[in-house]
Amino acid sequence: MVLRSILLFLAAAVCEIGGAWLIWQGVREHRGLLWIGGGVVALGVYGFVATLQPDAHFGRILAAYGGVFVAGSLAWGMVADGYRPDRYDVLGALLCLAGVAVIMYAPRMA
Repeated sequence: MVLRSILLFLAAAVCEIGGAWLIWQGVREHRGLLWIGGGVVALGVYGFVATLQPDAHFGRILAAYGGVFVAGSLAWGMVADGYRPDRYDVLGALLCLAGVAVIMYAPRMA
C-alpha cells in the first residue's frame, strides 16, 4: 500500500510539475499554444491521479503532496533546466519529504 502511494505521488508530480513547465515554456519561452494545451491536459491528469491515493482524506493527500511537489520541482529544474540546487534547497526538500512521511505513513489510532 505504501509503495502504491509513493508511485502515485511520483506520477502526480510528473503530471503537475510537467504541466506547469509546459505552460511556462509555452508562455515564457514563446513555444506556443500546443505546449500550453499539453500543460493544461497534464494538469487535468494530475487532478485525476491524486484521487487514486488509498487514503480517503483530500486535505491529507494535498498537504502531503505539497512536500512531494517541493522536492519534485527542484529535481525537475535540475533535469529540464540545468538548475543546480544549493545545500539549503536540498535540506528544505528533505524536510518536506520527512513531512510527507509523517503525514501519510505514521501509524494512526482509529
